[in-house]
Amino acid sequence: MQKSLKSADYARLIAALVAARKEAGIRQQALAEKLGRPQSFVAKYEGGERRIDVIEFIEIASALGADPVKLFREFAAGKLVRPTRARSAG
Repeated sequence: MQKSLKSADYARLIAALVAARKEAGIRQQALAEKLGRPQSFVAKYEGGERRIDVIEFIEIASALGADPVKLFREFAAGKLVRPTRARSAG
């Protein structure tokens, strides 16, 4: 099992969080404020510079108004889209 930030599965997980953020109409800065973190925290995990753990995944999904269990279940079932390329910090 590959533990890299560059694995396809990890990129797909982050793409799901980015898609959830954009679907919610929330900018990185607003999400960071909800999380009590600097905007760079969001930019770094979205850009693949920082790995998030399961607790952070739950906090992020919840802050976006998404059900973290449903989101993870869709990811695990392979139902979430695959990223095509790096995303902008938007």
